[in-house]
Amino acid sequence: MTLQCTMDELRELKLSGMLGGLEQQLSQTTYQDLPFEERLGHLVDAEVSHRQTQRLQRILKNAKLKVHADPESIDYRPGRGFERPVLADLLSCTWVERKQNILMTGKTGTGKTWLACSFAVQAARKGITIGYRRVSRLLEDMEIAHQDGSLGKLRAQLAKLRLLILDDFGLVALTARGRADLLELLDDRVGCVSTIVAGQMPVKEWHAFINDPALADAILDRLVHSSMKLNLKGESMRKLKTAS
Repeated sequence: MTLQCTMDELRELKLSGMLGGLEQQLSQTTYQDLPFEERLGHLVDAEVSHRQTQRLQRILKNAKLKVHADPESIDYRPGRGFERPVLADLLSCTWVERKQNILMTGKTGTGKTWLACSFAVQAARKGITIGYRRVSRLLEDMEIAHQDGSLGKLRAQLAKLRLLILDDFGLVALTARGRADLLELLDDRVGCVSTIVAGQMPVKEWHAFINDPALADAILDRLVHSSMKLNLKGESMRKLKTAS
């Protein structure tokens, strides 16, 4: 079999990583003196790396994060309400493996959305499926899904995400159906997968905000007892970046 035939078959088999690795080996003389086993190992590594990159790109595209926040760019300036060791533990994503949640609160501009998205990006790098939804928009979609019969499909899609960000919780008052839908969503996830809930309102005010004692008890029981809490503080990060 000629080299060109081999390359054509790699392309047909969609082994793009190995094909790229082979082309690289052919173009660089440093590979010529390597034994066959080592060159083959490089080709396999190239294919694995290519597939991992494709999977990461696919996960991030499907997640529709509000911002692509690289964890390496986290601002650790004093007074933000967290320490490096705490975030280092969260960036290890062991809490996702333990199926725990994060409740993230703080005034507008303190970086809740950005930090939540950075956790999601780090999780995606580890092959964990992620998603981002603003609570008000999600409940609107659920309301539409009630009417067109697609609610079951939407719930199944959300339930299978290993990490879901529910952003801007508490900005818009909940309807009776919204409260029930939120409970069902969390009931599907608690103990099975992880959720980040982010909002300006302190956790102690969530019960009154939900405005239904029975449902509030049920929703918070599913969240609070299996969650870590981050209360971001300090000046608006947007204001500081604009000033800088």
